[in-house]
Amino acid sequence: MAVKKAAESFSKALAEEVQRWGAMKQTGVSLRYMMEFGARPTEKNLLISAQFLHKELPIRIARRAIELESLPFGLSEKPAVLKVRDWYLDSFRDLRSFPEIKDTSDELAFTEMIKMIKVRHNNVVPAMALGVQQLKKDLNPKAVPTDLEEIHEFLDRFYMSRIGIRMLIGQHVALHDRDPAPGCIGLINTRMSPMLVARAASEDARSMCLREYGSAPEVNIYGDPSFTFPYVPPHLHLMMFELVKNSLRAVQERFMDSDKDVPPIRIIVADGIEDVTIKISDEGGGIPRSGLPKIFTYLYSTAKNPLDENYGGVHEGVTMAGYGYGLPISRLYARYFGGDLQIISMEGYGTDAYLHLSRLGDSQEPLP
Repeated sequence: MAVKKAAESFSKALAEEVQRWGAMKQTGVSLRYMMEFGARPTEKNLLISAQFLHKELPIRIARRAIELESLPFGLSEKPAVLKVRDWYLDSFRDLRSFPEIKDTSDELAFTEMIKMIKVRHNNVVPAMALGVQQLKKDLNPKAVPTDLEEIHEFLDRFYMSRIGIRMLIGQHVALHDRDPAPGCIGLINTRMSPMLVARAASEDARSMCLREYGSAPEVNIYGDPSFTFPYVPPHLHLMMFELVKNSLRAVQERFMDSDKDVPPIRIIVADGIEDVTIKISDEGGGIPRSGLPKIFTYLYSTAKNPLDENYGGVHEGVTMAGYGYGLPISRLYARYFGGDLQIISMEGYGTDAYLHLSRLGDSQEPLP
């Protein structure tokens, strides 16, 4: 009985602290700031960075934990969502119980801890997807489109915040690399070639298509191979992989039983003054206009749903593909550094995806 009482008062104290931190103001950072600050990863700068994260991460994590408690339609009670909430509470507790960071040995211990936090949250996307699937099973199918707007907006905020948390942790951890690749400041490559990333992502998507269908359309890439700009290569790779994979699937399924030549997917990289724009064009038959608003919701996928109860150990990059999260999450990655993603379709012909990436790096990260 005493143990139960202690647990209750502990969780009450934790809940109060989460509320208090969740009410504090978040501080956004820009790509440019991360580059300038990280250009000299001295012990002093790493200490400043750790002290900033020690205060910033609990605020961001507390905000998400609070939202996870009060989702509509009983989504908060779904087992998968409860698991995610527990991960957030554990991470909040870890951060808050970590003592003040005063010197390099504190900073190194803190860095190890936030690495662990990042690993703990690896499966948040598939777990939340599972929760939404569990909810969809319970809901009246007629209730789906408008009533779920609230859930869609929550997931946009939730995943955008997650991108920010992972970027901040990943950047701090990467600044400890004693031997960074040329031009790299933490996770940011100051001389990233969009052509190279597009080629690597296309190859990955084609090998997935080959595994699934036994063949894959060609991908042709046009642009200046020597052009580079500062960006986070894993973010671009994730978006390109997703978009090329969708195009490959559409073309492959349209021409599977056809005698016609399979048309290639075309990628064009354009370097403007404000934006780098990458267009991915396919002749996969397009999307009906009535279906276009749905493609950015978290409750729609044209693919078969590979999700089941066993989402332990899922690799985010690949599974994101199958359950209709690829496009909305790719758009969040684009918007995180001030870009965007637009899809234009010609039903009966094909689809063009325009991925806009901001070149200026000045835009502050969005703070949901």
